Formats: sequence, structure tokens, C-alpha cells
Amino acid sequence: MAATAETGKRTKRDELLALLREEWRRGFDNGVVTGGMRALQAEYGPFVPPEVFAALRHYSTLDASGRKRALTLAGQMLSAPPQTLTPGPSPSRGEGRGLHPATPPPLSHATEIEAKPPPKPKPQTPVKPMALGDEIMYLRGVGPKNAALFEKLNVRTVGDLLYLVPRRHDDFSQLRPLSHLNYGDVVTVVGHVLRIAEIPTATGKARTQAVVMDDTGTINITWFSPYVARQLHQGEQVALSGTVEEFRGVLTFTNPEWERIEPGTDLGSRIIPVYPLTDGLYQKTVRAVVRTAIAATAGQIADWLPESVRQAQGLIPLGEALPQFHFPDSPASYHQARTRLTFDEYFLMQLGMVQRKQAWQAEAKGAAMPADGAMRDEFLSRLPFALTGAQQRTLDTLLAEMAGETAMSRLIQGDVGSGKTVVAAAAMYAAVRNGYQAALMAPTEILAEQHFRTLKRLFDQFPAEQRPYVELLTGSTRVTQRRPVLDGLQKGVVAILVGTHALIEDPVVFANLGFVVVDEQHRFGVGQRARLRAKARNIAPHMLVMTATPIPRSLALTLHGDLDVSTIDELPPGRTPIETHVIQGDERERAYDTVRDAVAAGNQAFIICPLVEESETLEAKSAVAEHKRLQETVFPELSLGLLHGKMPPRTKDRVMSAFRDGTYHVLVATSVVEVGIDVPNATVMLIEGADRFGLSQLHQFRGRVGRGSDASICLLIADDVSRTGRERIMLMESTNDGFVLAQADLEMRGPGDLFGTAQSGYDLPLRVAALGDTRTLEQARFAAEALLAADPHLMHAEHTALRDRLDHFWSREAGAGDKS
Repeated sequence: MAATAETGKRTKRDELLALLREEWRRGFDNGVVTGGMRALQAEYGPFVPPEVFAALRHYSTLDASGRKRALTLAGQMLSAPPQTLTPGPSPSRGEGRGLHPATPPPLSHATEIEAKPPPKPKPQTPVKPMALGDEIMYLRGVGPKNAALFEKLNVRTVGDLLYLVPRRHDDFSQLRPLSHLNYGDVVTVVGHVLRIAEIPTATGKARTQAVVMDDTGTINITWFSPYVARQLHQGEQVALSGTVEEFRGVLTFTNPEWERIEPGTDLGSRIIPVYPLTDGLYQKTVRAVVRTAIAATAGQIADWLPESVRQAQGLIPLGEALPQFHFPDSPASYHQARTRLTFDEYFLMQLGMVQRKQAWQAEAKGAAMPADGAMRDEFLSRLPFALTGAQQRTLDTLLAEMAGETAMSRLIQGDVGSGKTVVAAAAMYAAVRNGYQAALMAPTEILAEQHFRTLKRLFDQFPAEQRPYVELLTGSTRVTQRRPVLDGLQKGVVAILVGTHALIEDPVVFANLGFVVVDEQHRFGVGQRARLRAKARNIAPHMLVMTATPIPRSLALTLHGDLDVSTIDELPPGRTPIETHVIQGDERERAYDTVRDAVAAGNQAFIICPLVEESETLEAKSAVAEHKRLQETVFPELSLGLLHGKMPPRTKDRVMSAFRDGTYHVLVATSVVEVGIDVPNATVMLIEGADRFGLSQLHQFRGRVGRGSDASICLLIADDVSRTGRERIMLMESTNDGFVLAQADLEMRGPGDLFGTAQSGYDLPLRVAALGDTRTLEQARFAAEALLAADPHLMHAEHTALRDRLDHFWSREAGAGDKS
């Protein structure tokens, strides 16, 4: 045992001697390993005399001559002559990348893997040609097991694989050296394997430990598998991808993705993709399979984009774009490939949007509903306020379109409180005065009830002979109340029906529906909106959809290419801006005091928590647990309500109604309050875990207060947020403009955060296109309109492939996005 221990110490001494020799060769830059001499002390201190590192104690503060003397002294204390630190000739790549002697000693307590030459590559057999529609299970290197893993990424065919979008590309010419790594970095690095060994553990499960080195330093690697040590060999060049961690003051990688780099590879021109993964699927597997798919489809990818369009847009052929999108020859090649695939998606989307609009307008003749100046003034004179300029412009547009026989199809977007509902009410009034009925569908019962009360209050100002009869129909409407509503609707007595999804049920029959309003339309599927529109008889009703989520132009074109868009970008005068503050978690008590002060003044407050259930990964507070804590320990003297998404719809409506009616002082809730609840008495919005939400969502929350005459405040609490995350949230302090925040959300986090989640109904069929690319989007829109003007149904022979591709694209979108 004593002999074994002494051998281990001698081995460690030899390793340290080799590293000090390398430090000498590098010119005393304290970079032989990440962390310098302190890292070496942590690793080797227990195995060498203490005087060795005492001599090196102030190494980082010494000049070059001082470091030379310290290394010489350390060498003497290791019982080695000073000249042994003098570097010999730099060894070849296969000998250990700049260390002398060439073969380093084994790792302590390790089963050393013999340093043998890399296996000779097997001769490649030709890849079997495959079509884009073939299942990937039959692609070489896949098989049933990997096919099941790829299916979790929605990859089922060879075509799906070629359109699997990499999360990023790593440009090996721009890689960071090991000496420049920092804790927490997510990086790809390249180096040579200095040592690699299979290490037994107390549990009996072996792992792999390795040291990888480049020209600037080394880094320790651990894989919780012995197989890496059997596949990767000393002296081989390897690419590692993962998160830089730290162990005892030394930077490390744990279980990084790795890929062997073949000898002779020109790294200066190599760009590799980094794909999304699922458990059991690895980068090197995906890369290999994608390469195989590219080879299997070479020369077989038909370009469905008409040649005239491709030439006019200056785009490369599809068969060239797909390989370069994955494994580009250069950054310029990647840009060309991505531009082509981005245009393709935008072009297909805009073709479908324009065709949908044409079909909607052609399926039945619209009803002309003229509204002269007298009718318009009659409505406006009954309002207790004057419309803003933006409201007047939008109303004029609506009335002008309703006067024609082409069915209107328009979106009104406006910030919270901008006055969309009164504009919709004026248009509905014009429809009713022309002898037609109107319907307004909202996503929740409380929002439907809110619209019903607003319209009733508005039209109660009209003389009886001019007053439209407004009714409400929701899932909670009792049978005894439902029958008179349905009868009055069918007989034409009910002029305006407000409701939820109940409006599209079969028993609902309109006598003469001519105008449809869909509020918060992103909460409804395409099929649900179509079924409401189909309630009209023999005409295409005018349709108005509304959203309180401001949408940037690029996203509006993408989501609503079949709609014309009006924007109400002006708030009514006299509204007090909501004061907003971003605060740290340790200021939470001050926020609670703000809530108490508001309640003492006779007002109410919201407290928003991100999640319903505990989640260790997100570290967001559970609304259920938080409600209990707040009620018992923070606000025992107050009445707190609880609202979360797992409650049945009727329970949610009951809780929100109780809060609105003053039963609760504080409502603790998740994001279900984002849209719909209007509580003029609420003046405080406190949002926990604010960094978990998108800016547009935060803006929607903020819009729940400030609805009355009292000054309101919004407090955003963010714990342990990154600098970038804090800068993003700080935008909430600087602006109350929802359009500015929506554009920032789109650029920083993508379209999902504009609507909070994939629950929005906007599961966009875009894989490659970035919604901030307005230029390409508008080019695609122009090209789509021009093509359909010449061939509305794509029946020309040269458009056959395009028509098939368009059908496939939109069948995928309908399957993903229609919630009906």
C-alpha cells in the first residue's frame, strides 16, 4: 500500500513537472491551465511538498523574470534540476499538443486507456437515394429507436429532417480559447485530448475523466459514462459543447457534447450546426443523420418556387439552400440559404392569407350597410365623451367599408383602455339601423358580461325607438333564460347578441346576422371564428376582430394577412399614467405596505404569480401556496381571493365577479387575469417573478389597474435576474406604450411572449423565418399578391408544384393552430 501511495505521488509530481515545463515554454503567462497557479495548487498541492507552491504563492503578481525564478525554485523543490523545466521541442499533434515529455503520466486512481492511434475510417458505402416524404426510420443510421426520438422533435420524414432548424451554428474560426472561458458560459471549444481515463467510482459505475488542451490552457472534463474513454483517444482533436462549470476553483465541463474532428479538417472554414435535442438524442447523431439525408436527397429536391419569382427575388435554388442551411461553406453561404428558406415560409403564408381573404369575400355577397353623417352624429351625440382622433379615423374606415357590398374583414388593435369597444359599438349600431343583427363573441364569461353591461349602459342613452335590444348568452345562462333569448334572436327581436363560445352552438339561429365582432380573437381558433360567421344567411357578414395586445407590423402581416388592420394608438385624455417600478426581492415588504395603504384608502390590489404548481426549474411561486402564505402571515386582516387556470370556468368567473364587487381586498392570481377583468377600484398591481413574463404580458397585467379615477401603481418583483433580463424589464418603467413593448418582446423573445404562451392560438407554421425580418416579409407579400393577381387559383401548369406545397403548408398550420 505504501509503495502504491508513493507511486501515486511520483505520478502527480511528474504531471506537475510537465505542466510547469509547459508554463515555461509559454513565456510565463500563468495560463497553462484555466485558473493559473491557484488551479494547479488545488489539483496537485496534496501530492507534492508544501514548499513547491509556497515558492509559487505570488506567481500571478510577478513579472516575467520573477516568474522564471519561481519556476526554477519549484523545480528544485520537486527534486529536479532547474534545466528540466527548460522546454524541449514542441511535440507533434499526436504526442500531446505542446507538452514535453510527449506521453503524460496516468491519472491517479484511474484505469488508464492505452494511447492508441485513432481507428482508421471505414470506407463509406454509397447512400441509398430517398425522397423527402420517406420515413426517416429507413435512413441509414436511424432505425426504429432513433426514429422514435426524432418524432419527439416532430421529425418523421426525410423532409422534416432537412427542415429541422438548428438552434445556432458554431463557427470554428471564431471559437474562444480555453484561457478565455468563464463560469456559466455556454460554449463550443476545440482542443486536443491530453489525457483520458476510465475512473471507477464507489457505486461501481465507472465514469470518464479527461484533460483537453489548446494553445492557451487546459480544462478538465467529466462524463458519467465509461464509453467515452473507449471511443476518444489521447492526442485526438475534439470539439466540446456545454456549460462551463467549476469544481474546487477549477473550470470544468460535465457531460459535454463531443465530436471527434478528423485529421486534416480545416477548422478556419468549418461551421457546424447545433440542433435542438431530446433525451437520448445527441448532437453528433443528429449531425450525422442530417448529413446522410443531404446525401440521400442530392439532386432530387424539386424547387417548387416558380423560377420567375426566384429570379426576381435573387434567391438560390432550394437544392442548394437546404445543405448550406445546415453545413454552410461560409457565413455568406448560410445567409443566402436562410434568406431563401425565410422567403419560402413568408411566401407560402402570404399566399394562403391572400387566398383566404379572396375566398371569404367571394363565398357570398356582402351586405351594404350605409351610414350617413346623420346616423354617425346621432350615435356620437349620445356618448358622454368625445372620441379621440384615432377612434374617429378607425370608425370612419369601418363605416366606409360597411357601405360597400364587399364583406369587411378588419382587425382593430389598440392598447388597453384605448376605446376599441365604443368603435365596435358604433359599427354594430350602423348594422342594426340597416336592419341586420350583430354578434360579439368574447373568450370568457366575465369579459362577455362586461361587454354586455357596457353596451347596455351605452344604448340606454338612446330613445326607445332607436335603442338596440342587447342580450347575453353564455354557458352559465340558465335554461329558463336561454329559451327567450334564442326565440328573440330567431324572430329578429334581439338586435345584438353578446356571448362566449355558446354563440356558435347549433341551437343559436339568427334571423338576419350581418355583423360579427370577435374580441381578443387570438383566444379563438380559425374554425370557431368561421362557425360564427357561418351563422349569417345568404350573405358574408362584415367581420371585425379586436385585440388589446399591440402587434408590430411584421407580426400583424404574418398573423393577419387576411385582414386589414386599423390601429388605435391614442388613449383618451385625462387618464393618469400608471406609475411602474422594478424592485428587488428584498424590497417585498415595502411592496406589501403599498398594498396595505391602497386597501386602507378603500381600493383593491392584484398580486400576480407565474405558476399554479411548484416548479424547481422555474423557481416561480405557486399561486396556491402563495395565497395561503399571504393570507395567513402577511395580510391576515384582509380578505384575499384566489384565481388560477385550473379552476373550472364558472368558478373563475365567480371569483372575478366577487373581486369586482368588493368581496375581496386582494386577488392572488396567475395570468388568467391578463385579459378581461375590469375593476375600476383596483389601484395596485404587484407582479412576482416578473422576469418570467414577456413585456406584452406585463403590460396587459398593468392595464388591469388604472381603470378608475385614482392614481395607480405597478410593482415588478424580479429575483436573481440576469443583467439582460433586468434591462428588458426596466423598459416597463420607461414607457406605457404597448407598441414599443410589443416590438421589444418580438425582437428579444419571439412572438410567443406577445400572447403569453402557445395557448394564444398562434402556433405559427414558421420554422426558419424570424418575425423581425420585415423586409423579407413585405417582399413575400408583394410577390404573393402579384402572383395571385395573374393566377388566383394557381392553376397554371408552372404553378402545380407550388400549389401542392401550399396545400401541405396550410394543412400543417390548420392542424396546429385550430383549437375548434
